[in-house]
Amino acid sequence: MAKQSRIPSTALLLSVVILVGMNLRPFLTVVGPLATDIRDATGLGFQSMSLFTLVPMVLMGLLALTGSRLQATVGARSAVIGALVILTLASALRLVPMSGIALIATAALCGLGVSIIQATFPGIIKAYFPRHVAAVMGLYSSMLMAGGALGAQIGPAVAETTGSWQLGLAWTTIPALAAVVVSWMVLPHDRSTSSAGIPVAVLLRRPRTWLLILGFGLMNGGYSSVIAWLAPYYQSLGWTAAASGSVLATMATCQAIAAVSIPVLASRSEDRRLWIWLTLMMQIAGFAGLALAPLTSPLGWAALVGAGLGGCFPLFMVVALDHFEHPAHAGALSALMQGGFLIAAIPPWLVAVLHDASGGFTAGWLMHLGCAASVAILSLRFAPHSYARVMKIAAAARADI
Repeated sequence: MAKQSRIPSTALLLSVVILVGMNLRPFLTVVGPLATDIRDATGLGFQSMSLFTLVPMVLMGLLALTGSRLQATVGARSAVIGALVILTLASALRLVPMSGIALIATAALCGLGVSIIQATFPGIIKAYFPRHVAAVMGLYSSMLMAGGALGAQIGPAVAETTGSWQLGLAWTTIPALAAVVVSWMVLPHDRSTSSAGIPVAVLLRRPRTWLLILGFGLMNGGYSSVIAWLAPYYQSLGWTAAASGSVLATMATCQAIAAVSIPVLASRSEDRRLWIWLTLMMQIAGFAGLALAPLTSPLGWAALVGAGLGGCFPLFMVVALDHFEHPAHAGALSALMQGGFLIAAIPPWLVAVLHDASGGFTAGWLMHLGCAASVAILSLRFAPHSYARVMKIAAAARADI
């Protein structure tokens, strides 16, 4: 039996949760506020610009399908550190003058690193914080959203100060490198979070898995469209890059606040559905405002959409983890649920198509209003007393191993 390394203190592990989480979205949110500069420099059109979000999201979905196998092969620690190295190198490459297609390739590399982390990290949280899963998942999610806010705010500020939009894109190299160092020093040298995973085929035979994938994908489609098009939307209404970045940063800040607070409030009950519905109602109200009265209260609409998306994301992660007691089983389902990023990758492109057809973004925002309403209906099925019955995993897993 391999020797288990000593588990670091809670404070050190939480520092990894914070730093890793903060690095998972800036590479996406930094693009929107700089979209005009990127388009002018590279000649990319609206549909091509959507690839900065679409390609990473596709990778997040594809890697989610192999997350548990990756953990079992190399271990959670090696997977996370290796992914952070990829993210660091891809961010640094954005300093090099290149074509639009090459820039999109750096987004793909960033998405590859992030997708590996997202597929492995929930299992780490379940393993090392078994009694505080909702709270720590909320912290992780809030840091993910806070990193998005920093990307939207710092990127255009760096570009304006230096006169280089490439530096505005590449500043994310610094926090990514810091995450590599801290994770290397803190994460334990063991594979306890991945030694008893469930074959993907077993989980894919459960209708509940597909329900989680669909709901997660539709909900995150709203996020992928907002980070791709909220800043360009307000730029099309006459706002500057810095001002539109502030709207995106407001959205991401409210995401972060909701991501850490709503799961804590929801942890008082095993049934998370009322809180999921609350976050979806926020999204519906926010998207309606963006579509029908964008200049009435821009920051208010952004705050509603952000709070709704920020609260819903960790609640879905917690619901997936709630289905199993065993960390590896829970982590496998959570990772597989993130295959929904394949669905979430499509909306930014659809919004671009609708924009080219209609000349505006209104139809795209209304589309996401409908998606949020659909997720509200799907989430009716997330009754805690049904988890053991709908999964019935132990016997099936033994038969497939």
